[in-house]
Amino acid sequence: MSFFAILMALLLEQARPLTTGNWVHAALRSWLRWVLRLVDAGQTRHGWLVWVLGVVLPSVLALALYWLAIWLVGWPLAMLLNVFFLYATLGFRQFSHHFTEVRDALEAGDEALARDHLSRWQHLELQDLPKGEIIRQVLESSVLAAHRHVFGVLSWFSILAALGLGPAGAVFYRLSEFVQRYWPHLVQTHQQAVSEAACQAAATAWAYVDWLPARITAVCFAVVGSFEEAIDSWRQYAAGQERTNDGVIIAATSGAVNVRLGMTGDNGPSLPNPEMGHLRSVVGLVWRSVVSWMVLLALLTLARLLG
Repeated sequence: MSFFAILMALLLEQARPLTTGNWVHAALRSWLRWVLRLVDAGQTRHGWLVWVLGVVLPSVLALALYWLAIWLVGWPLAMLLNVFFLYATLGFRQFSHHFTEVRDALEAGDEALARDHLSRWQHLELQDLPKGEIIRQVLESSVLAAHRHVFGVLSWFSILAALGLGPAGAVFYRLSEFVQRYWPHLVQTHQQAVSEAACQAAATAWAYVDWLPARITAVCFAVVGSFEEAIDSWRQYAAGQERTNDGVIIAATSGAVNVRLGMTGDNGPSLPNPEMGHLRSVVGLVWRSVVSWMVLLALLTLARLLG
């Protein structure tokens, strides 16, 4: 059932307009702001309580709806609920149009327009950024976005769905990723006061939540790319001082498509600088990873049906 739910959700997500997901984001923002106003009192325990209410409670509610659907109707309604939650949490369209805008501008030779598109995507000032650095940032941002909006969601969904927990994993991962970005954003834009304790709790929880999915994505990129180079780049990165989940993905991508990214220029093997051709390589890497995920889930679903 998980395979068919993911397949339907991916097809629907690819077909929807960019503005369709705005209502989901609006509802999430309203919920998280309300939880902050209700609970956030600035202490460490309040920060974790805010995170539990903002992230864990909606995940439990999604699970309760899933079990209720099975109890009242059966697997057809449960399947539709899985599709709905996956449709709401998956996000190819959240980053693919940004990537396309920057790539098209670079192919047209308009580096100023490419910098402008990249600035709006990353919400950063990128004046006088050279072409090679633009490509590098696009490559890194794209693979991280693909992981956070697609592969990380699929990882948590697949693991918990196999345990009978339905869409809870997808909701849990998406909210964990969203709050660690959204609460600091509220502070920076002065839209609402958010305590340091709440921001720290969200960041700490995210590091644990994303630990396994990041490594699953890195392995997947290695399998569908240049395996030995990806593992070597990953190993070199792991030997460094500062290691993060994002860094693991960047290191694996660097070796998988044979390009210098992130810290690989200092701690990793000698690799070529980013060029336009690497944009096509990363697109192929992401789509091969999606196909690999679907093939694996199809085989597991078939084995379960036959068993």
